[in-house]
Parts: sequence; structure tokens; C-alpha cells
Amino acid sequence: MTGDGSRPVYRLGMIRRLVNLLMKALIRVGIKPGTTCILSVPGRKTGRMHSTPVTLVEDGNQRWLVAPYGPVNWVKNARAAGRVKLTRGRASEIVSITELGPQDAAPVLKRYVERVPVTRPYFDCGPDDPAESFVAEAADHPVFRLG
Repeated sequence: MTGDGSRPVYRLGMIRRLVNLLMKALIRVGIKPGTTCILSVPGRKTGRMHSTPVTLVEDGNQRWLVAPYGPVNWVKNARAAGRVKLTRGRASEIVSITELGPQDAAPVLKRYVERVPVTRPYFDCGPDDPAESFVAEAADHPVFRLG
């Protein structure tokens, strides 16, 4: 099923839940593929902590959090909280987040699509498209600067 006729709609089904559980377990014991970590954020209604694996875009000292599946619950919760907890192995940190506008988000989204191929079906642009093409993607894929 697609949202606009060409792009799939993200659904947190049984298989994705199992993959997320496996990824969280691996990250917690220190097996962390690339820039993947566990994002934890309090629910905007309940205040209960929710966790999900995410892949960051990193460049030097700068880091960004990308929402490849759109404004899903963790995005809404992070916006409400203004900060998130990131965990890799035994190390955790609480960082503030700033949502980027489309122009600033575009090059980060391009990098994300280049580095995380599993999410490409959720984007209209591909890794070979110029960064300017990703400006239109920002509305559907929020990007947050960390720190």
C-alpha cells in the first residue's frame, strides 16, 4: 500500500517489531552497526519512555537525526520533548534537538539515502539525485540537528 501511489506507507508490523527488538538488543550489548543507536523519548501524552533504533548522519562533530518513515510517533514525541536520549552500548546521552528547514535538511537527507539503502523506497529521490532535489522531501522526512 502506498500513500501517494508510488511510495510505501510505513507500518510497524510484526516483522519490523522483531527486527527492532533484535537491533536494540545488539546495540545495548555494544554491537552497533555504523551510526545506529537507540533513541528514547517520553511519550507526549503518557510520559512513558519509548525506544526505537535509529541511524544518525554524522559529519565530524555534527550529527543529525532523520525520520525516514515520516512524522511517526517518535518524531511527534521528540518535537514535544525538545530533546532525546541516545544510547550506544553502555553510553547514553541526552541531547537537545533542533528541526531543520527544507534547505538545511536537503543535504542531510541525501546523505541518509546514500548511507541507508533499506529506507530508499520511502523517498521520491534517490542517491544519484542532486541535494537540491531533496528540498521537497523535507516535509515528509523531518531532520533534527543534535546538540
